This record gives sequence, C-alpha cells and structure tokens, in this order.
Amino acid sequence: MATWGMMSPSYTGVFAIDPLRDSRWPELIARHPNASVFHTCGWLGTLQATYGYAPVALTTSAPNEHLTNAILFCAVSSWLTGSRFVSLPFSDHCEPLIECAEQFEALCAHAEVLRVREGRKYVELRSANPCLEFGKEFSSTNTYTLHRLDLRPSLSVLHNGFHKDCIQRKISRAERESLTYEAGRSPLLLQQLYGLLQLTRSRQHLPPQPFEWFQNLVGYMGEKVCIRIASKDCQPIAGIMTLEHGKKMVYKYGGSEAKLNNLGAMSMLFWQAIKDAKDASMEELDLGRSDLNNPGLITFKERWSAARTTLTTWRTPAVSTSPSFEHLRTRLAKEVCARLPDSALTLAGRLLYRHIG
Repeated sequence: MATWGMMSPSYTGVFAIDPLRDSRWPELIARHPNASVFHTCGWLGTLQATYGYAPVALTTSAPNEHLTNAILFCAVSSWLTGSRFVSLPFSDHCEPLIECAEQFEALCAHAEVLRVREGRKYVELRSANPCLEFGKEFSSTNTYTLHRLDLRPSLSVLHNGFHKDCIQRKISRAERESLTYEAGRSPLLLQQLYGLLQLTRSRQHLPPQPFEWFQNLVGYMGEKVCIRIASKDCQPIAGIMTLEHGKKMVYKYGGSEAKLNNLGAMSMLFWQAIKDAKDASMEELDLGRSDLNNPGLITFKERWSAARTTLTTWRTPAVSTSPSFEHLRTRLAKEVCARLPDSALTLAGRLLYRHIG
C-alpha cells in the first residue's frame, strides 16, 4: 500500500500532493502547455476507481504557495508484476509539468528516494519532450511513435492533405454506402463500442480492458469523452472513443468489424471527429502512440498527414532488459492468448490489467 498521504517534505523542498483533492491542480493543468487529458482529474479518477491506483504529484511548490510544477505518478502494487511508480498507467504519455531543468532533477531525485523507501522496483516516466534531459540513472526501455494532427488549417486544407486513395476515397465510399453515424455517451453507444473493441482485441490476440474501465471513463470524464459509432443497416461496424482537454482532442480507443472495413467506416469516424474538433475550435488531434512493430497502424496515422514524434519510456534505476527480450515476451503472450476463446480473453482482461498498468 502506498503511503502518499503520510509523506512530509524532504530536505530537498519537494512536497507530495493528491491531485484529486488539491484545489490547485485543475488550474495548473489548465494553463501548463505540456498538460494533457492524462493529467486531468477525470482520467485519474478512472484509474483509481477501476484499478485502485492512487495518484500523487511531486512538486517544489509548498502547500500555501501557487502550484507551478509537478510530476504525476501512480503507485502500482502487484504480486504478479511487482511494485513500481508509473507516470502514468494506461496513458500514452504524461509529461512532467516543470519550468526548468533544476525542478526536473529535484523531483526525479525525490521520486527515487520514495522508490527506495517503499521498496519498489523502478520509477517510470513516458515523455515525447526532446528537451528533457534524463540523468544517467535513467535508461530508455521502450520507444514508440506518437502522431499529432495540427487542426489549425481549414477543413479543406486538412482534407486535401489526407492520402487520396486510402483516406479521401474511403470517406467518399462511406458516404456512398449511406453509413449512419451517432455520437454521444449513452449506455447503448458504450455497449456497441465495447463489442467492437472485443472483436478487434480478439483479432490481435489480446485481452480487452474490463468494461468497467470504459464505464468509469464516461462517468468521471462526462462531456470530455465522446463515443462515435458508424453503422450499416442498423448494425454497428466501427467505433472510436475520443477524449478532450483544452484545445486538444485525443483518439484513445477504436474497434471495427474487420470484414466490413472496406466500407470506409473508420475513416468516416475520424473525419467526423476532426470536423467536430474544428467546430469546437480545437487545435490538435492526438492520434496516440503506436508500437514500432505495428507498421500498419503507423501508416494509417501518417496517411492523415499527422506529424510523427518519438515517445520514450524511461526507467530508474537503469535496467538492462533488451528490446529483443521484450519483443519475445510479448510474442509468447500473444501466442498463449491466441489459443483462448473470446470469453476467456475477456476474463483475462478483468484479472490482469490491474497488474500491467
């Protein structure tokens, strides 16, 4: 059990706060340029309600001062995978909200002190910020791609930037097929999306996250979450979930009926999300992270003319596990999952996800 609430400031002048209770937190993430939907109370509340992860933010700002900086963590405690501090479970990225290198160094040093005190395996940070300088005590354990689409150009300019054959024509195909579109947060839309997610995860030989996770996302994030469903003859064939924070929309989950992908439903949903984001004066669509060994997903995102950056997972103390070993372990897990029926995959997701955040 984490002891965040018992912590006192150390000699370094670092303080631990509960972002779900500290009234200064929403103001910090509203104004900090590196804050994302993964810093919001809605996302953190979902993590805590679903998996029991208690969030903590380390800061050099004293309790009676204006909150100017923080690094956000959750303590993951597991008998199966060990205990560690993660910034942040099930989050594509979670940038440190800092003002200078000295703050970053002090907060990382204090996180390491807490790791040793709590007897945890490691501290993990996920960042796409090339300006952050991680000390020699950190090592890079995984590298991903992160795609973001600049929404400030006009809709016509954006549309003209899409791949002509693979995106533009599929949007037109969806219109010719008279696919229907519905958006919202209703229980029916959530059930439809989850069914499509289960189909997709089954094809990928991966367990889906538990249904309660998505229920809690809707409950804790409210109007900041949107489910979009495309249907053919009243049958849902593709669905996505997007999240919002400030002027940024984030694509987080998507699923489809593979045998009907040629109808262009997924392209139609992304195009509709882009139009909705433009109507709301948003400036960026974050298409999320992609594994380097998933070239199909990377290609799909780049066909929307999204800019590609490198996203790195850093850990301290430095670890020596090779990428090839990690790839082998993932492949073996998928081979095991490939032999499980869909009902067993769903059960595996309910049992395992709290251990792998």
